[in-house]
Amino acid sequence: MIEVEIDNGSGFCFGVVNAIGSAERELSSTDKLYVLGDIVHNSQEVERLQHQGLETIEHADLTSLKGKKVLLRAHGEPPSTYQIAKENDITIVDATCPVVLQLQRKIHKRYMETRSEDVQLVIYGKKGHAEVNGLVGQTDGTAIVVEKVEDLEQLDFTKGIVLFSQTTKPLQGFQDIIAFIKERIADDVKFEYFDTICRQVTNRIPNIKVFAPKHDFIYFVAGKKSSNGKVLFEECRKANPNTIFISEAAEITEPLPAWVKSVGVCGATSTPKWLMEEVAGKIKSMNP
Repeated sequence: MIEVEIDNGSGFCFGVVNAIGSAERELSSTDKLYVLGDIVHNSQEVERLQHQGLETIEHADLTSLKGKKVLLRAHGEPPSTYQIAKENDITIVDATCPVVLQLQRKIHKRYMETRSEDVQLVIYGKKGHAEVNGLVGQTDGTAIVVEKVEDLEQLDFTKGIVLFSQTTKPLQGFQDIIAFIKERIADDVKFEYFDTICRQVTNRIPNIKVFAPKHDFIYFVAGKKSSNGKVLFEECRKANPNTIFISEAAEITEPLPAWVKSVGVCGATSTPKWLMEEVAGKIKSMNP
């Protein structure tokens, strides 16, 4: 029989585990709970929790939920969300990841300390990402978001710069941003940077690099909306070119080639273990 191994280093990170645990605890005593945005970027897990009574809403829905209970997912929210909830008598179940919460506080503190000075607060992150929106909100919307080195051209290198990073960005990308700013910034101008990348996420990359080459073929399992999944999939494919991206077991429709004797199953920080187990079961059933 074909050998199938599930990567022990894959699966939910602490922040996601905490958010889902919070939702399940609330749903154990009520049949309806609202969550602001998908609780995790995995449609199968979202659907599982929907069956228990979790309903996904958007920011525009908040004002029509007076007196209801709303869960904030691990990504975190800007101060404006808390204000809207207060004005509409909404009970917040705050499942913001502790790492993200600590970062929000750091950014807000530095913003308050520098807002009277001519300093640029810069966040290395994905524009429009829920976590980044929450971080920018700590600066009254003034922070500059950069996704790549080329975006740094919008900065004024004759003025002070304070740099933070979205918690799930790759460490190498952050180091490239730092190196570029150091190279361009004027000699007498202050540049501060804070490594706020979550190691529980970045450590997945070295783990994937070890796991993927051990097998003839890899199924990488993640939701199509998962930013972390896209990054890890690319790293997985670099380590083993025989890697394909799937979101559920149903996408496996054909047996593997005869030369494949060993298959690895891994995923993102938003991929539930039960889903990887389903994929492993499908592989075994189709490749006896």
